[in-house]
Amino acid sequence: MSIAQMIRVHLPYLRRFARTLTGAQQTGDAYVATLLESLVSTPSDFPANMPPRMALYHMFLRVWNSVRLDGQGAEDGPNSLGAAQRRINSISSLPRQAFLLVAVEGFTSSETAGILEVGEPEVEKLLEIAGQEIAHQVATNVLIIEDELLIAMDLETIVTSLGHTVQDVATTKNEALAAVKRQMPGLILADVKLADGSSGLEAAKEIVAEREVPIIFITAYPEKVLTGERPEPTFLISKPFQRDTVMAIISQALFFDTKAHPRTAAA
Repeated sequence: MSIAQMIRVHLPYLRRFARTLTGAQQTGDAYVATLLESLVSTPSDFPANMPPRMALYHMFLRVWNSVRLDGQGAEDGPNSLGAAQRRINSISSLPRQAFLLVAVEGFTSSETAGILEVGEPEVEKLLEIAGQEIAHQVATNVLIIEDELLIAMDLETIVTSLGHTVQDVATTKNEALAAVKRQMPGLILADVKLADGSSGLEAAKEIVAEREVPIIFITAYPEKVLTGERPEPTFLISKPFQRDTVMAIISQALFFDTKAHPRTAAA
């Protein structure tokens, strides 16, 4: 089986990881493209002693840690790698990588150790450091767009446990737009497909047309959202989700939000 055949199924999830790590769709995709170019030119570098998914993430992080890609255009804007880079000085790079590999991508500590080329005890230390640093993230008000009651309740519990406030739970696009008119949230958690046939993705487009706000999309079919067509989400959670995954993505989304610190100061 060729390398392309082995990694194809994992690429949408690697793109999600890259966007979460960099905080911008275009920058994350640029790093993935750099990795793929490297694989084409030197396929022998692909580790044969790892499962394909582990090997793919291992090689991606080698690119991330060794190649500096500056601003990739207008889309990266104020929430770009350039703006976020000033903020990540307070959160070490390696602990963030370990945290995302475990909490977001679902790798075990042992697999993460292999990807990062460190010992498993070191991974545990990195996760502890990341948890302590991410705990300093700002609190904000959150709008949940979700038509399934139990899922909405789970999200409310997670959001409030992190110290945030749930300002509204909307079940349709129109309810979401009305909630935003009453108060602009600091973060939005949005299902993509809503029961009345409306779209959380369309609601998000109208909301961000008025003002930038970090949005985390939630869907049972992430591969249908990560199509390469615009717009695509920077932050994406797959259903069914794990509590740790939601917590990690919320922290990352707020980490890259340029308005997060002023909101906290106001609170």
